[in-house]
Amino acid sequence: MNLLNIEIDGQALQIESGKTIMDAAGRLGITIPHFCYHRKLSIAASCRMCLVEVEKAPKPLPACATPVAEGMKVHTRSQYAINAQKGVMEFLLINHPLDCPVCDQGGECMLQDIAVGYGGSASRYGEAKRVVIEKNLGPLIATDMTRCIHCSRCVRFGVEIGGIMELGMPGRGEHTEVMPFLESQVASEISGNVIDLCPVGALTSKPFRYSARSWELARRPSISPHDSLGANIEVQVKNDRVMRVLPRDNEAVNECWIADRDRFSYESLSSAERLTRPMVKREGQWLEASWQDALDYVAAKLKAIPAAQIGALAAPHRTIEELYLLQKLMRSLGSGNVDHRLRQADFELDGKARGSFWLGLPVAELSRLDRALVIGSNPRKDHPLLAQRLRAAVRAGAEISLVGVSGEDFLARVHARSTVAPAQLPAALAGVCAALATLKGEAVPALAAAQLGAGAPDAAAQRMAASLSSGERRAVLLGNLAQHHPAYAQLHALAQEIARLADASFGVLGEAANSVGAAVAGAVPHHGPRRQPAAQGLNAAQMLAQRLRAYVLLDVEAELDTHDPVAALTAVQNAECVVALSSYAGRALDYADVLLPIAPWTETSGSFANTEGRVQSFAAVVKPLGETRPAWKVLRVLGNLLGLAGFDQDDSREVLREALGEPAEAGVRAVLDNRVEGVTPAAAAAAPAAAGIERIAEVPIYQTDPMVRRAPALQRTADAALPVARMHGSLIARLGLEENGRVSVRQTASALTLKVERDDDLPDGCIRIPAGHPLTASLGPMFGPVAVERV
Repeated sequence: MNLLNIEIDGQALQIESGKTIMDAAGRLGITIPHFCYHRKLSIAASCRMCLVEVEKAPKPLPACATPVAEGMKVHTRSQYAINAQKGVMEFLLINHPLDCPVCDQGGECMLQDIAVGYGGSASRYGEAKRVVIEKNLGPLIATDMTRCIHCSRCVRFGVEIGGIMELGMPGRGEHTEVMPFLESQVASEISGNVIDLCPVGALTSKPFRYSARSWELARRPSISPHDSLGANIEVQVKNDRVMRVLPRDNEAVNECWIADRDRFSYESLSSAERLTRPMVKREGQWLEASWQDALDYVAAKLKAIPAAQIGALAAPHRTIEELYLLQKLMRSLGSGNVDHRLRQADFELDGKARGSFWLGLPVAELSRLDRALVIGSNPRKDHPLLAQRLRAAVRAGAEISLVGVSGEDFLARVHARSTVAPAQLPAALAGVCAALATLKGEAVPALAAAQLGAGAPDAAAQRMAASLSSGERRAVLLGNLAQHHPAYAQLHALAQEIARLADASFGVLGEAANSVGAAVAGAVPHHGPRRQPAAQGLNAAQMLAQRLRAYVLLDVEAELDTHDPVAALTAVQNAECVVALSSYAGRALDYADVLLPIAPWTETSGSFANTEGRVQSFAAVVKPLGETRPAWKVLRVLGNLLGLAGFDQDDSREVLREALGEPAEAGVRAVLDNRVEGVTPAAAAAAPAAAGIERIAEVPIYQTDPMVRRAPALQRTADAALPVARMHGSLIARLGLEENGRVSVRQTASALTLKVERDDDLPDGCIRIPAGHPLTASLGPMFGPVAVERV
C-alpha cells in the first residue's frame, strides 16, 4: 500500500494514495464545511463550500475532489480558506428564501448551521430572488424547490444507489432546477433517502410535514420489522406518539439507508383499525372485555379442545420472544401444530434440512461479490436494501444472473436472465446445473438430469454457468418466490448443487424480519428451539387443509398472509374457536371469536434475527396504546391460566435467554445451515395445455404485513396500485382480449374481474395477479392454473 505524508492544519498524517483531502481531514477529526459531498456518493464538487488553502496551489481547491499528494500542506482554517468559504456561502444565500421559521428542515439544516459560521449578517444582494415552481414527486416527498442549492445529492443518489435516474438537473446557473422527468413521480422503493440527503429544506417528508420541530422529538433506537435485513432505525417520538423514522448508521447491515416501508409504515400506528381493548364475540356480537375475562374465556375454550385439534399460526415479523412462547405454549399443551411459514406450499425439506436456512454469507459481502445467481426473487421489491448492495457489486464489475418468472427491472446490468412459467422454474434451474457440471467435467447431477429429461441447457443457462465458473467471490441465492413455489424442495436442492459445482456461497433470502429467528426459536412443527427434538405437528398448509377445531393467530390476517387464502378463510370460518392476537381488527372481525390487542414493534421490547443470523434487540419507544399489551406477556399469562409450567418470565430478555441461550447470536449461528439431504429427483412438470394459463403471484411490497397495508402514504404510491391482470402481448391476442380492457379470472373460488395490462417481460401462457391483496384473496393459491374469460 502506497502511503503518502501530508499535513492538515499542522497535523501530520499518513494516508493511502488516491484519497482526498476530505478523507484525510475526516481521519484527523477536522470538519470542513460542505454540502454536495457525501461519503456514499460520487464526487460532484459543485457546491464549492469545501474550498481550502493548499500551499503552492494558485487558488483555493475543493477538499472533496482534490487527491492528496506527497508533502501536501493544507490549511482549512486560514484566513485565505475562510474568505473563500464565506464567498461561496454568500452566493448560495443570494436566492435562498428567508423562511427558516416555517421550514421543516429548521433545527437540522446544514445550510442553517454553516451559515452561522460563514454567512454574513446582511445580504448585499438587492435584485429580485428567483422562484421555482414546486414539483409533485408523489405521496412521500414534499418539495420547496426555491430552497434548492443544486448540490445534486438527490440526483446522484437515484443514479448510483437507487439505480434509476428519476430526478435530473437541467438548466444552467440560477436557472438550474432539480425535477423529475416528464413530470412523473418518484417511485423508487428507497426514494425517501433523498429526504435525509437534502442539506436544505427543498426535499422533506410529506407525511411528517408541519407536524413537529426537530428539537421537540425524543430519539430512540430500534430495528425495522419488515424485510429480512433488520435495518437499524431511529424512531423519533413526541408526546408518546411516533412522529417519524430515520436511518441509523450500521455499515454491516443497512449502511446509512432505509427502505420507504421502513420509513413510512409508522403511519399505521394511528390507524382507525387499531385494537385498544380485548373483545369477545358473544351470540354474534362483539363486546369489549377486560383482559382477565378475555383470557379466562380463551383458556376455557382451549382446555375443552384436544391439543391435536389446535393450530397456532404466527407471522414471521413477530419477535423471537413471542414466537418462542407461542411454540412453548403449544408444545406444553401436547401439540407441535405451530408454524410461521404461512405462504409456503412445499414442506418436503422439513425432515431433510441440516439446519435453519439463512443468507449464507454476511450482508456486507453482497456488495463485494464477483458473481451471483438469484433464483425466484424480485430483489428490488422483496429486499430493497439487499438489492442495492447487489447493484453496488454490479457497478464494481460483478455479473448478476437472474432465474425467475417475471422480467422485473433490476435497475442494473444483468449478465443473463431466464424468465419462465412457474411450472418450468425447476427445469430452468436444472439447465444451469447441467451446463455447470459439463463445464466442470462432472456428471450431470441426478436432480438436474431428471428435470431436463432429453432436453439440453439453453443459451441463457450456459451463459449463467460460464459466469459462475469465473470470479473469486460467488453466491447462489434463493428468493421469496422460490420459497413459495410448489416445488421449493427441488429448487433448493438444485440451487445447492449449483453452489457446490461453482464453489459458491449458498443462501436463502429470508422472507420477513424474523424468518430466521422464528425457525431457530422453534416456531415450526418439526423441531423445537435451536433444532432440539420436540413434539411434532402439522405445518401451516396441513393445519388449514385439515380444518382444525381451534386456531391461535399471532398477528396473522388469514386472508392475506397465507399461500391459499380461500382454504385459510374456510378453515378459520368453520373453526369452533379462533383467537386472534393482533394490533388491528381487520377482517378478523368476521371469523375470530376473541380479539386480543397486542403491541406492534414500537410498543414492545423484543429481538429479531436477520437473514445473516444477526440478533438485534430493541426496546419499546412509546407506551402501549390503550389496553394493548406485548404479545409475549399475553402468552405468558395464558400459559399460566392453562396451568402450564415454565411461564414465569419477568421480562423479554429472560425469554430470549431461554430461547437462544447466551450469547443469543451464538445460539442462532450454531444451527444455521442451508444444506439439505435426500431430496428425490423429480421429472419436470408437464407443460400446460394449449388453453391452460398459469398464475404468477408475488406479494406487492406494500402488502407484506399488517403495518404497511395500513400506512396511508405508502398506499398512495404506484407500488400500491389496484391489482391488474398482466399478460404477454401474444397471450392477450390469443385470448381475444384488449389492452386496458377487462377480463374475468377464476381459480379455485369465485371469479374476479380485473383490468388487462400488457407486459412482454412475462413468459407467454402466464397471467400475473398479485397475492396478499384484499381484492385478489378470493382467487385461491399463489400458483396453479387459472381460467380466463373476456368480459
